[in-house]
Amino acid sequence: MTLAQLRYLIAIADSGLNITLAAERVHATQPGLSKQLRQLEDELGFQLFVRKGKSLDAVTHAGEQVIERARMILAEAANIRSIAANLRNEARGELRIATTHTQARFALPAAIAALSASYPQVSVHLQPTRDTEVLARLEAGQVDLAIISSVGVPPASGIAFPAYRWQRVIVTPKAHPLAARAQPPTLDDLADLPLVSYESSLKSESSLRRAFEAAGVTPQIAMTAGDADLIKTYVRAGLGIGVLAEMAMHESDDDLHTLAADHLFPLCTTWIVLRRESVLREYMLEFIHQFAPHLDRREVTRTLAGEVAAAEWPNVPHWRERVAALAPEAA
Repeated sequence: MTLAQLRYLIAIADSGLNITLAAERVHATQPGLSKQLRQLEDELGFQLFVRKGKSLDAVTHAGEQVIERARMILAEAANIRSIAANLRNEARGELRIATTHTQARFALPAAIAALSASYPQVSVHLQPTRDTEVLARLEAGQVDLAIISSVGVPPASGIAFPAYRWQRVIVTPKAHPLAARAQPPTLDDLADLPLVSYESSLKSESSLRRAFEAAGVTPQIAMTAGDADLIKTYVRAGLGIGVLAEMAMHESDDDLHTLAADHLFPLCTTWIVLRRESVLREYMLEFIHQFAPHLDRREVTRTLAGEVAAAEWPNVPHWRERVAALAPEAA
């Protein structure tokens, strides 16, 4: 049994049992990957997958157990490589981040640019995806860290560190009646209008949907999208009123009118999520520092190692504070 064989096994599992796709992901040939899989099964003495002709149809019960352990072994192998690289003061490598389109587009550029300036030999690979897939990629070992938002409690997977707080905003065309009103809109007002928001708004556990339900009204979700820029595009096209994260609004959106919604929807938190007991490269700690300066590097490392319980981190900044802090530099 080799690490390469375990890596191929995980690639097959994470590629929907598509051997061709798995081979592409690990930069191997399809015949070579299939041969390594057969050799691993021969050594173990049982099949890891159910076959249907020449294709893989399902993971066997034994295969599920092996895949779970294989992920742990590969994670520990990566930790050993990280320890060695840190001891050598190695400044090259890669950082793989799973996150949402909104975070990738509006919140991450400054931190990634600062990381690149400090570690020019580190390549960053962003994987923007749906909320539901972000943590799954971290759990599968496909990325080094995840950045995701939630209301209230932190994500259950891994160890979550709060990066910043934020609110939703309501976005309308300049000529919309809501834009001219002196009084802030209510949920009753919004329930009478078609809304354009994120895909997560369709879920029963959505905090946006729960806010409407608590007020005894039902939102009219006219359209959803995973990308905030798409939401703004369709607000401009007249499909409805936008409800989106405040960091998604930019000075270039001056053709739209933004209304505060702090009084309507709960406060959200953006989290940096890491796998438990993972060993971080120095450049990963630098990225965390750039994205969330209030997080103490030593405490992050100790928390991941299980030496201390996850801290409360009381001084988590609001997005507006971050913007205000950067304003003098921009000026």
